[in-house]
Amino acid sequence: MAVPQIRTAIPQRRYQLGEFMVSVLGDVESSDGIEYRYIMAVARESEPQPQLFVSAERNGNGAGWQLRVSMAQGSQSLGGDEGLRDLDRFTTAGLEVVRKMLALEDEEPYRLL
Repeated sequence: MAVPQIRTAIPQRRYQLGEFMVSVLGDVESSDGIEYRYIMAVARESEPQPQLFVSAERNGNGAGWQLRVSMAQGSQSLGGDEGLRDLDRFTTAGLEVVRKMLALEDEEPYRLL
């Protein structure tokens, strides 16, 4: 179970990034036992299911937040930062991760919502 198991979430922001749609979700309820502050779900425009996720989730020790990137093949923590509680800081950090992972450094995210 490498990707977040989202039961419910409220869309906070949406971006177009090249051929990808990026949705930032808040108020997340999941069935995987992880406390998420925000989840960024990334999908190609032509595919309804996201294949890449960036999340701000509670550290294992319960103190602070960590940034994690997840795909079907697995996930990796990118380190902790208490600033990830803030939607703007999470979005900036998440979009930068997505741009690097998808080799879209030349693309600028266009905010839709």
